[in-house]
Amino acid sequence: MKVRAAVLTAVDAPLHVTEVELEPPHAGEVLVRLHASGVCHSDISTANGTIGSRLPAVLGHEGAGVVEAVGPGVGAVKPGDHVVLSWNPHCGVCEECVRGLTHLCTVAWAPMFEGGLLDGTSRLSWDGGALYHYSMVSSFAERAVVPERSCVRIDQRIPLDVASLVGCAVTTGIGAMWNTAQVRPGDRVAVFGCGGVGLSAILGAAAVGAAPIVAIDRREDKLEVALALGATDAVLWGAGAEETASAVTSASKGGVDYAVDAVGRPDIMLAAFLSTRRRGAAVAIGIPRQDAVLTLPAIAIPRMERRVLGSIYGSARPERDFPLILDLFMRGRLPLDRLISHRMPLDGIQEAFDLVGEGAAVRAVLDLAAPS
Repeated sequence: MKVRAAVLTAVDAPLHVTEVELEPPHAGEVLVRLHASGVCHSDISTANGTIGSRLPAVLGHEGAGVVEAVGPGVGAVKPGDHVVLSWNPHCGVCEECVRGLTHLCTVAWAPMFEGGLLDGTSRLSWDGGALYHYSMVSSFAERAVVPERSCVRIDQRIPLDVASLVGCAVTTGIGAMWNTAQVRPGDRVAVFGCGGVGLSAILGAAAVGAAPIVAIDRREDKLEVALALGATDAVLWGAGAEETASAVTSASKGGVDYAVDAVGRPDIMLAAFLSTRRRGAAVAIGIPRQDAVLTLPAIAIPRMERRVLGSIYGSARPERDFPLILDLFMRGRLPLDRLISHRMPLDGIQEAFDLVGEGAAVRAVLDLAAPS
């Protein structure tokens, strides 16, 4: 079938909204009519070459919609189901999955960067040539074919624009607090970077009763949003890592138990580490450049038991965590809708990229059900 999609043809090229060909789902796959997609910094990092991906490709990995058709052997979802898409369709049987680390599934990670689905091949084509998937989701499109294991069924009362954010940013931030750090009531938390992921971390920390929660950003307007969503203190990024860490230590009255880096720059990762108190941990969420190197004061690790924790996808199990997070949203415990600052149609994708890349948007969501 023909579907409209936003295609990235080359690094630093503008996104091109056009018609592409989409094959029907194969065995174990699902066709989803997408209603909403968040625009994530990972998409922007792919477009500018920070994250490598096969091109041309249909980007997007925060999608939610309605199942339209299923391939042979699919039993977990059926046409009409509302689903959030996960970009990590873990296998359940590899060594990491058996260890309970499904977010590190080796079977899912391997084909992800090759631009195909789980069998390594693409269901997309464009003008008779190759067109690749992105993170096995490709949600900047009217429809997508995805692995069955990428579909997490949700309550049909949940707004699909909000649900789409749970596919990546919300789960990455909240999961880092709940799963990776296992923040408890009364723990001190700092969050560096108040975009969609960082603000989600603040929501997750506030929901479990962490205090204080110190928000750090270069933009005062982002700090105002953070305070409105549960941060207790705000620190404007200073001249460097040491100066900013000192301000966070002062605001938290001695340093924090968990300092989240939601940006992925070595200077910010260092500031997060320096902001921790004894036995504290820097939680690295942001994805740095592949050649980035982080230098830490080594004596602080054994003498003060300060730690660094990596966190990908919030150490989450999507089939468990997506419904839990959305249930708390529906009960008023997690105001996820307040993360959405901009809504626009698919044709506004480049504007959405610009707004998110400049930091002017908290979270931009594409309304894929809107008429073109």
